[in-house]
Amino acid sequence: MTATEFKAKTPEQLREQLLALKKEAFNLRFQQATGQLENTARMRAVRKDVARIKTVLNQKAAEAAAN
Repeated sequence: MTATEFKAKTPEQLREQLLALKKEAFNLRFQQATGQLENTARMRAVRKDVARIKTVLNQKAAEAAAN
């Protein structure tokens, strides 16, 4: 997903998606350790999505604090 798609969501939706992505990253790490991971690029995509969500959450928190 792109940052603009994340910005359209509420903070609660972002937290839920962040939790789901962290679970996926955990599972991907286990698949890699056991040699079952087929799509290695998915790990990088998940990490970047986590970073995007955290950035948007911080921006929304800063906006709320400024108001």
